[in-house]
Amino acid sequence: MNKHIKLKKIALAVSTTLMVGVSMPTFAIEDQTIEEVVAVGNRLQGSAAAVIEERKNQAFVADIMGAEQLSRTGDSDVASALRRVTGLTLVDGKFVYVRGLGERYSSARLNGASVPSPDLTRNVVPLDIFPSSIIESLAVQKAYSPSMPAAFGGGNIDIRTKSVPTEFTAGIEIGVGQNFNATDGFTYDRGAGGIPEPLQQGVVRYRGDFSLGAIVDKDALTGSDTQTRAEQAAQINKALLLSLPRDITVKEESLSPNYDIKANIGDSFDEPYFGGTIGAMLAASYDKDWNYSDRRTAVVDDSLQDGCSSSLNSAEDASNSCYVTVKNSQVTTENERINGVFNIGYKLDQHSITYSKIYLEDNEDELELSVLESPNGSTVRTVFGTGEAQRQHKFNYEERSLDIDQVIGQHTFLDLGGIGFDWQYTESTAETDIPTNIDYKFIDSYNEAGQYEGSIVTGDDNRVTYNFTDMEDYVKSYSGNVTLPLTFSKTEVTLKAGYDFTDRARVYNTSSFVVNNETGISIPVNSDNGVLGLTGYLNDEFVGNNDFLLSFNEPTAPSADDYIAAQKIDAGYVEFDVFFDNTWRVSGGIRYEDFKQVSIGTSSLIFDRITQGIFYDADKIEAGTVNDDDFFSALSLTYLADDNYQIRFGYGETVVRPDLRELVAVAYYDPLTDIKTFGVAGLKSSDLKNYDARFEYYMDNGDNFSVAAFYKDITAPIETILKVGDEDYTATFVNGEEGEVYGIEAEWMHDLSYVSSGLFTAGNITLSDSEVSIDPAFAGNLTNPTKRMTGHSKYVVNLQLNYDSADGQHSGSLVYNVFGERILASGIGGREDAFEEPFHSLDMVYTWYPDFNSKVKFKVKNLLGENQEVTQSGYAVRNKESGTALSVSYSYEF
Repeated sequence: MNKHIKLKKIALAVSTTLMVGVSMPTFAIEDQTIEEVVAVGNRLQGSAAAVIEERKNQAFVADIMGAEQLSRTGDSDVASALRRVTGLTLVDGKFVYVRGLGERYSSARLNGASVPSPDLTRNVVPLDIFPSSIIESLAVQKAYSPSMPAAFGGGNIDIRTKSVPTEFTAGIEIGVGQNFNATDGFTYDRGAGGIPEPLQQGVVRYRGDFSLGAIVDKDALTGSDTQTRAEQAAQINKALLLSLPRDITVKEESLSPNYDIKANIGDSFDEPYFGGTIGAMLAASYDKDWNYSDRRTAVVDDSLQDGCSSSLNSAEDASNSCYVTVKNSQVTTENERINGVFNIGYKLDQHSITYSKIYLEDNEDELELSVLESPNGSTVRTVFGTGEAQRQHKFNYEERSLDIDQVIGQHTFLDLGGIGFDWQYTESTAETDIPTNIDYKFIDSYNEAGQYEGSIVTGDDNRVTYNFTDMEDYVKSYSGNVTLPLTFSKTEVTLKAGYDFTDRARVYNTSSFVVNNETGISIPVNSDNGVLGLTGYLNDEFVGNNDFLLSFNEPTAPSADDYIAAQKIDAGYVEFDVFFDNTWRVSGGIRYEDFKQVSIGTSSLIFDRITQGIFYDADKIEAGTVNDDDFFSALSLTYLADDNYQIRFGYGETVVRPDLRELVAVAYYDPLTDIKTFGVAGLKSSDLKNYDARFEYYMDNGDNFSVAAFYKDITAPIETILKVGDEDYTATFVNGEEGEVYGIEAEWMHDLSYVSSGLFTAGNITLSDSEVSIDPAFAGNLTNPTKRMTGHSKYVVNLQLNYDSADGQHSGSLVYNVFGERILASGIGGREDAFEEPFHSLDMVYTWYPDFNSKVKFKVKNLLGENQEVTQSGYAVRNKESGTALSVSYSYEF
C-alpha cells in the first residue's frame, strides 16, 4: 500500500475518533481494543485534525476551535479565546465582533440553545462569563444556514461544553499570578450592601416622597407650630438617611496576588438491566483577580484651536483649550468568579440523553477616584484657574450569574433507514444585582504650588447618590431536528427539518436615593492626604450637625431607567444537503420565523393612587413593540476537487433586530463607552443579504490554507450617534438608510520543521471595509452622514509562532493580535467620529510536561504593555492602562 494512502487512512481514523469530542455534550465513542500505535507530531497539529475535519465537512462556512487550541493560547475564557478566530475581534473583554461588525451582528448559543444575558445593557451574552475550562470546542459559523436563528449578521457562535466521559477521569489545577499594574491600589469596606430594611419600608410608607411636607402629612405630626413639625419631619428623614451604608473608608494598600483553582472528576459504568452505559462528570473552579489602571477621559471642544496637544499623558496637556473637560481617574477592580458544571447521561445503542447543570457567577467590585477639571473655563473649576477642581468617588459592586438546566437527546433509528432525531430543552436564568453603587462629589482646593489643601461639599443637590439595581433575564429554549439520509447510485442526499422555540422575559429595576446639602453654603469635610472616606463625611455627627436631607430619586422619561421586556420566537425550517459523485455538494433551505418583542419603560405605566390601578400609555408601548414574521433562505455550493482542496459559495438572507433596551426611552451607561445612552422607540430591524466565497487547501502533513471573500448588503442598519452636553457625552441610536461590508480573509497553519524541529506557525488576516449612509433628516447634526459602520475594523491580524519539543515535554506559543481602528460612536456638531485605536496584544505561553500526568504552564499577557485609547478629531478622549500580567499554574490528571 502506498505510504501516503496509509498515512491518510490513519489520520482519518484519528480525526473520526477526536470529532466525538466536539459535538454536543454526549457520550464518547465506545472503547475499542486496538494495537498500540506510537505517533510523533506536535500537539496542536495533532489535536487540530478533528477540528479541520469538522470544518471540511460543514455544508456552510464555519471556523472551529478545539480545547487544545484554547489551552495553547492560554486564554481563560471564551471571549478572549475567540479573538484568535479569523475575522473576530474582542471588545471590552466581553463581546466579540465578527468580520468587523458590532456585537449586535453576532449571536451566541450554548450547545445549540438560546441563553439569557446577565449584561444590563445588551441581549448579547458577555462571553467572558464562560470559562475555557468547561469548553470542549467553539464553532463560529460565518455563512447562514436555515437551522440557525435568522438573527445573523457577522456570525453565530456555538459554545460546546465538555461531554460525559467514558472512563474514570479526575484532575486538579492551581494557579497564581499578578498584573504588574495591580501591586498597589485602593480598597474600601463594602459591607452587605442593598437597600436597608428601614429605607424599603420608608419608600412604601411615604410612596417615595421624602419631602418634609409629605412626611408631616403622612405621619400626621402634631408639633405646636410649622417649624416644630418640620424639625420632627427632618429627624425622620435623617433617620432614613442614616440607615444607608456609610462606613466606606477608602484605603490605599498592597493588592493580593491573583489566584485560581480548578477541579474535575468523572466516570462511567455499565448498567446491567438494559445493557446501557451511565456516565457523570462534575467540574468546578474559583478564581480571583485584581487590576489597577490610570484612566483619562475628555470631551473635545467644538472650537478646536491650532497647536493643541493630541495626547492625555500628562497633567500639562489638560491645560490647553482642546477639551471642555478632562477627568483623571484611578480605578481598582477586583473580579471573583465561581463556576460549576454537572453532567449525567445515559447511552443505549444509538440513543443517548444527557442532563447538564451549569452555574456561572462573575462578581466585580470597582472603586474609581477621579478629578474633573475644565481646562478652558466652563462651570467646573480647574486647578489651573481658580485653584479648585471637582473630585468624584464611585463605588460599584456588581454580581452576575447564569444558571442553566439543559437536557439533550440524540437518537438514530437504524431500522428506519438511519433516520436521526436530536432535541434539546433548556431553561436558564441570568441575574445581575448591584447592591452597592455609590457616587459622591466634592470640590478640592489647591494652593498656588498645586498642592492639595482640603475639600468642601457644595450647597446644592446630588452631593451623594445611592443606586440599587437588579435585573433578571429568563429564557426557555427548546428545539428538535429530524434527519433523513438517502443514498442513490452516485448521489447522497440528507434531508433535515426542525422546530426552534425561544421565550424570553426581562425585568430591570433600579432605585436611586440622593443626599442633598440643604444649607445652600459649602461645608468643609475631613480628608486624609487627598483621599476622602465616607467615615469622615456622612458619619452620624456630620449629618446631625448639618442640614442634609434624603430624597428618593426615581427619574422620569427620557431619563427613566426601569423597564420590562419580553420576546418570543417561533421558528421552523427545512434543509437539504446533496452530494453529486463525491465532487459537487449543494446545500440550502428556508426558515420561517415569527418574532414578537415588546419593551416597556416604567414611564409608560401610570399608578393611580385613587383607584389603586395601573394604566399604560398605549402609544409608547406600541412604539417599543416589534412584530415580524418572514422567510429566510440560504444556499451553499461546494466543489470538492479531491481530499486536498475545496471551493465554496454561499448566499443567505438574515435580519438584525433592535436590542430589548434600545426600543424603550430609558437611560443607561454603556460599559463599552462609559457614555450615558438613551434608547429610542421606533427603531427598525435591519435586513441583510450575505454573500460568501471560500477556497480551502489541506495538505497530508496537516498544513492547511484558506482564503475567503464576503459581501453584506444591509438595509436600515442601526447606528450609535453621539450628543454633547455641558460636561460629557451622551449617545442614542438611529436607523441608517443602507450599509455594506466587504472584505477578504486568509488563514493558515504551516509546519516550519525545515527551519527548526518542532516549530510551526498559524494565523489569519482579515482585510475589509464598510459604508453606511444616514438620512440627515433623522441624524440631527451628525458630522458624517456617510461613514464606516460603528464597530468596524479595516483589518484584523492574528499570528502564532508555536513550538513542540520532540520529546513531548515542552511546548510554547507566541501569540499576537491587533485590530484596526474602529468607530466607537458617530460624532455630531462638527466633532468627528470617536475611534478606538488599534491595540497590539502580544502574549507568551510556555508549558512543561514533567510526566504523563502533570503540566506546568507559564503565561505572560500583554507583553508590549499597550494602553487602550480612543481619539476624536485627532485628539485623545479616552486612555486606559491595561498592564502586563504574569501567571503560573500546575495541573495534575489522575
